[in-house]
Amino acid sequence: MRMYSRFDLPLTGLLVCSVLVGTAMADDIAGSRDHPLLDRYPDSRITEYQRGYDAIEFPIAKADGEVEQRRIEGDTTVIRYFYNNAETQASPLQLLRNYQNAIKAIGGSLVYERLPVDGDGGETTMTVDANGKSFWIKVGQDIYGVPTQNYVLSIVEVAAMIQVVKANQLWDELDKNGFVTLYINFDTGKAELKADGEAAVVEIVALLKAQATLKISVEGHTDNVGSAESNKLLSQARAQSVVDAVIAGGVQGARLQARGYGQESPIADNRTDDGRAKNRRVELVKL
Repeated sequence: MRMYSRFDLPLTGLLVCSVLVGTAMADDIAGSRDHPLLDRYPDSRITEYQRGYDAIEFPIAKADGEVEQRRIEGDTTVIRYFYNNAETQASPLQLLRNYQNAIKAIGGSLVYERLPVDGDGGETTMTVDANGKSFWIKVGQDIYGVPTQNYVLSIVEVAAMIQVVKANQLWDELDKNGFVTLYINFDTGKAELKADGEAAVVEIVALLKAQATLKISVEGHTDNVGSAESNKLLSQARAQSVVDAVIAGGVQGARLQARGYGQESPIADNRTDDGRAKNRRVELVKL
C-alpha cells in the first residue's frame, strides 16, 4: 500500500499532495524520488539522494533528560531537499512541526526534538509502524541562516518483530516449557497496546477460556536503553496493559498477575539492535 502523509501547513494554508510535488520534479537529481512514507515540503527539490542498506544514528530523549544516539540499521533513504524560493520556504519550526504532525496522523510518535534557535535549525526523531515494518525518521535543517535553506530527511525501514500466535500454540508452549515469549510492539516509552498487541490479547483470552483452570503471570521485559528504574516501571505498565485487556475480554482477574522486570533478565545482547529488539518482550508464565 502506498502511503502518503498530508501535512497541515497552518502558515500557508496548503496541503502537500502529488500535484504540488510534481511541480518540483523537473529540478530533482536523476534517479531520485520521494520516500513512499512521506511527501516533501511544497516547492522544494531533491539535490542529494542515497538509498541502500546502512545504519544511521538517531538522537533519542532518555528518561533522565539526557540525549543518546541510537544506531538503527536497515533499508535506508537519505534525501536532501532545497527550497526553490526563499520567500515561501518553511521556517525551521514549521518544517519540524509539519513532519511531526504527519507521522502522528498515521499512528507514529515523537521520540526527540531539538527546537530551532539562532544559528541552529533544530532536529526531530520519530517512529511509526506501518505495513509490517518499523520506520525511524529524522528531519533537520542542514543549512540555516542563508536565503534559500535546505533540510535532510532520513528514513530507516526495519522489519518489525511481530509475533501473534494462536491459542493452541500458546498452550503447547506453556504446557511444554511453562512459559511462552511474545513480541508485542509498543511505542517508545509507552504502554498502550497497538494492533498486534490487541491481536495477541484475543489469543490469550481464547487460551484462558479454553483452559478454565489455567492461571498465568504476564511479565514485561525491556532492553537496557534508559534507566533501570524507568525501564522497570515501563515493563510493569506494559504487562498491566495486557492484563487489563485480557480481563476486559472476559477473563477473571484472579487468574492473572502483571509483573515488570525491566532490563533485569535479557535473553540477547543489548549491544546490538537485534539483541535489544529480542529483549523487548512480554512473557506468559504458567502459575
